[in-house]
Amino acid sequence: MWGVGELSFNLVDVGQEKSLNESLRGQRVPVQGAVPHSSSFSLSLSSVQPRSQPLRRLQASSDVMQRMQEVLRGDLMREFLAEFISTYVMMVFGLGSVAQKVLGGSDYGTYLSINLGFGFGVAMGVHMAGGISGAHMNCAITFTSCMLGQMPWKKFPIYTMGQCFGSFLASVTIYGLYYALIWYTNGNLTVTGPRATAGIFATYPASHMTLWRGFIDETYLTGLLQLCLLAITDKKNSPALQGTHALVIGVLVVTIGLSLGMNTGYAINPSRDLPPRIFTSIAGWGNEVFTAGNSWWWVPVVAPLLGAVMGAIIYLIFVGSSNTSQNRNVEVMPKELIPKTAFSFSPFQSSMQ
Repeated sequence: MWGVGELSFNLVDVGQEKSLNESLRGQRVPVQGAVPHSSSFSLSLSSVQPRSQPLRRLQASSDVMQRMQEVLRGDLMREFLAEFISTYVMMVFGLGSVAQKVLGGSDYGTYLSINLGFGFGVAMGVHMAGGISGAHMNCAITFTSCMLGQMPWKKFPIYTMGQCFGSFLASVTIYGLYYALIWYTNGNLTVTGPRATAGIFATYPASHMTLWRGFIDETYLTGLLQLCLLAITDKKNSPALQGTHALVIGVLVVTIGLSLGMNTGYAINPSRDLPPRIFTSIAGWGNEVFTAGNSWWWVPVVAPLLGAVMGAIIYLIFVGSSNTSQNRNVEVMPKELIPKTAFSFSPFQSSMQ
């Protein structure tokens, strides 16, 4: 037997075989029907058909992949996936840095390392999806873009779902990677107390904070974030150098955390806080994640939305409305150093175009 078939010889009549060989000598025989049915040679193709089945399966798989690629080429789907993967990357780095500090103590982390984890996580997220969706990674930024007409409202749920799914999956990932937290608490998952681990995933106010003081704090910090993002990406002002936007935005997040993060943990992002909180309620921490801190859970959801809009309006009033070429007599930056982007309230999108 040879790889593609089974060839059997039936030597019934030597004379018939000789006459067949003489008739075929010097002729080019086609592949199909190379051995006539009337001859003593018989070709069994029973073993050929099974070999073609994998080819048919491969062709079917190729067709399915082609259809999937056609679906994924849609703008909304690409933006959804971009927000999903960029938020996932940001949250894995950020939550991982918190987990190392909580579970390993000062040997494995500090407050600085937590801020660096989130800051560089944001920078990597901007590189990951900045040219596709703008890498908002924050539904407060998306909400502001829609509110001010810089993005259609139909994209708001798409972006928000992508961000929330990415954040939730990152929580699942960190829980799996740092399963030792079960050992750390002897199987008793707590939200408050000296061995509390719920803070690895979501933010909770400091003991000296009240609910409404925390609301003001989150509103202010998110407004400051939005204000600085617009300044970083406004080409009519003094933007970050071309290609440095991701790094500068990451440094901005680190700076907010180092200087203003003690009171509330600076969530400044509903997509960063709510999905991990939901995960902890499912994974064993219970409903206390929603009742702790005088039912703190809604503050990191509502306050950033309000703060981002306020920050954008303040930028428009104090900088944007008077920032026109007619009012400028001196170029702050050479034209070749200014990013080739239009002013936009989707700051990460502007930074990557």
